[in-house]
Amino acid sequence: MSLQTPQAATAGSDLPAVTEKGSFLGYKMGEDSFVPPSVEEEEEEDGEKEKEKEKLPPILTASNTAAGGLERGAKSQFSTFSNFISTINQKKEAAGSSSSPTQLVIPNIKNDYYKWKKYFRLISHLQQKRSSSMVLNFVYYAKGVVMRHWLRRQHPSRNNWNPSSNVRDLPPICLDVRQKQRISIDTLPPELKAPVPPESSLPIRTKTMKDFQEDMEKAKSSGDWKAVHDFYLTTFDSFLELNAAFKKDVSLPFNTIEDSGINAKFVNAVYDALLNTPQDIQKSVLKGIINGLLQEWKGPRTKDDLRAYCILLQNPQFSNTSTYVIYAHLLRQIATLAEADHHFLAHWFKKISQRRFKQLVDRLLQFISLRLFPAKPEEFPPMIKCTWWIPSATKVLALFNAANSLANLAIIPYMDFYNSTLDHIDLMEEYHNWQCYGNSHRFSFCQYPFIISIAAKKVIIQRDSEQQMISMARQSLVDKVSRRQRPDMNMLFLNLKVRRMHLVSDSLDELTRKRADLKKKLKVTFVGEAGLDMGGLTKEWFLLLIRQIFHPDYGMFTYHKDSHCHWFSSYKCDNYSEFRLVGALMGLAVYNSITLDIRFPPCCYKKLLSPPIVPCDQNTPVGISDVSLDDLCHIIPELAHGLSELLSYEDNVEEDFYSTFQVFQEEFGVIKSYNLKPGGDKIPVTAQNRKEYVQLYVDFILNKSIYKQFAAFYYGFHSVCDSYALMLLRPEEVEILVCGSPELDMYALQRNTQYDGYLKTDLTIRYFWEVVLGFPLDLQKKLLHFTTGSDRVPVGGMADLNFKISKSETSTNWLPVAHTCFNQLCLPPYKSKKELKQKLIIGISNAEGFGLE
Repeated sequence: MSLQTPQAATAGSDLPAVTEKGSFLGYKMGEDSFVPPSVEEEEEEDGEKEKEKEKLPPILTASNTAAGGLERGAKSQFSTFSNFISTINQKKEAAGSSSSPTQLVIPNIKNDYYKWKKYFRLISHLQQKRSSSMVLNFVYYAKGVVMRHWLRRQHPSRNNWNPSSNVRDLPPICLDVRQKQRISIDTLPPELKAPVPPESSLPIRTKTMKDFQEDMEKAKSSGDWKAVHDFYLTTFDSFLELNAAFKKDVSLPFNTIEDSGINAKFVNAVYDALLNTPQDIQKSVLKGIINGLLQEWKGPRTKDDLRAYCILLQNPQFSNTSTYVIYAHLLRQIATLAEADHHFLAHWFKKISQRRFKQLVDRLLQFISLRLFPAKPEEFPPMIKCTWWIPSATKVLALFNAANSLANLAIIPYMDFYNSTLDHIDLMEEYHNWQCYGNSHRFSFCQYPFIISIAAKKVIIQRDSEQQMISMARQSLVDKVSRRQRPDMNMLFLNLKVRRMHLVSDSLDELTRKRADLKKKLKVTFVGEAGLDMGGLTKEWFLLLIRQIFHPDYGMFTYHKDSHCHWFSSYKCDNYSEFRLVGALMGLAVYNSITLDIRFPPCCYKKLLSPPIVPCDQNTPVGISDVSLDDLCHIIPELAHGLSELLSYEDNVEEDFYSTFQVFQEEFGVIKSYNLKPGGDKIPVTAQNRKEYVQLYVDFILNKSIYKQFAAFYYGFHSVCDSYALMLLRPEEVEILVCGSPELDMYALQRNTQYDGYLKTDLTIRYFWEVVLGFPLDLQKKLLHFTTGSDRVPVGGMADLNFKISKSETSTNWLPVAHTCFNQLCLPPYKSKKELKQKLIIGISNAEGFGLE
């Protein structure tokens, strides 16, 4: 078999080529044998070999090659063949490599892996075309040497290559070498991988926002949208074009979290105009986005890519369900970015204006809601094919929640991240998935609690508490039966028997003695009083106990009039069990859905969740949180103001304030001093250390001085509420669960009010609501406090208040009467609106608790 006549190799070629008909690499090809070249050719080639000897790696000798399987020919016959092999790793470029289709030009292995791949294919092609055993032996040998060089590059530890080693030491080479040696680019050694390309230079775009607005005006007046269409088509064609159009300065990198480098005004102008353009322009924008999202990514994202994601995310077209498939893929790419990239995006998001930030959050919430409960299911792919939609959107929403937290002042209220649609899914399944698969990649909304509303969290906590109550009651029943005792229904409840005259001590004794039953349903009995607890007695017990414990004369808590809140007394005592009682009361209130009239500052609930789960090691500090001057301002605003003035004082701090690192407190009429740091009484406060002084001062007031009191309070609360569900809560949400929401909706109260003896159309009732709805907020709160014992609303809103207005058959000269245990207002049938208003204001303004003062 013979080769077709190729063109001769050009001068300067690294490797010899087929030079004449029937000649390959200097050998005359017969049917079954090699014909050696002339002596002159051998000498010339031997001379060239000697010149290259010093700079080439060692090669196998011809004798070794013959021993490896070449059975014919003398040693001298292989000098030219050895010269061919020795040229494999030369770094010169082959001139005229394109002139011959069978020319074997082997590139440098460091430069191009894919050319090696072509070389293997060429050798395999040659071996398929030749039947001569000698040619096949040559082909096998050449492939073996190539693979040897490959492995030397891939495994430097094997570089101790002995030139005298036998060919049989090489890896076995077979006919399907191409398939066996096809290596993924990801598994290549570093020197074979293509280097990560640097950020591409951006094209120059000179159109400004003013130019764009002028084009829009011309298009609207003339109907010629070509200039506008060209702009949108070019701008959204790729990520590079997006940066070229909207980057403030294409010559600057903008690689910091402080500045994204995006011309926000220009982006807003382009998007505001987009929805008013013809459909073909809007479609071209979506096509460009698709092309950008489908491009093949190599290596990590650049900051230009992050800018493009930030710009695309603001596209108002994604509010339309027809674009949700594209939107989902955009969200998926953002959700799968590296953590460092997410860090940049979160900081860039916080620079977005409040209105547009709210729009982006609402768009993501709508996307999740419509995917969960689609109005038209046929608009979306089957759920089984797009299970990643909701996790991707939730993860991107988490970036906006992080941005909202990073801002000095929250951009939007945390409640705006709630998705009320989740109130209608199986929340307990989500909760159990989170508990069981928390460390896996299985998605659960409980991994992102900011999206779950407080009402939904209350349901989770209540059902979790109910399950724990049932479990405790079942265990008690089993214990009774196992001891052959007669079961009693009372064993299913936490039954407290207390005397009114010894309310605090009896309650403390009962809760301490029945600590194992704290998670059962609570029932209260007042000794010497007949009656069944249907909820009223329990609420009355809470109200009376809280009122007594928080009284200033009791000494446990200090009431601050300026802030209208209570704080823990720093007085030292021998027993802190009563603080544990208050914590248990708060826990029982949460588990039994009782709203307490307690006024703690926000930092109290922050400390209560530090940590949210009681640590196993009892030596671990609890109730210690990071506190600031703002936290102190919610309790003692006057002190906080003084410390704030110290921080901003511009004159000589040391001489004018003459303070040291000490705190002075009065305890039972005696002034005591405490050092804020070792040797604090000898360290003056100066302009240089005043920040440290203020921080230590605040930490002492809110953490260290009350540590034992608050630790007892913490353990009391968690003795009842030791649930993983607490990890879902923010400090503000714990306050709402305990005390209710301060947001009043009197119209909702009117819609949900029940009547006893009245109809809602009666004249007295119509007068009542006209008066109440016209009250200022402070009188509305007084009315609510008068009738329910608290001026706050339960988590479920006014509907959960069970407010009732009953007809009182007494004289109209009497004032209204309230039964706070049942949220009931007894209203005489006043004849006029003026009389009703006068009597109602007198009643709610002068009554406190359970009687008139």
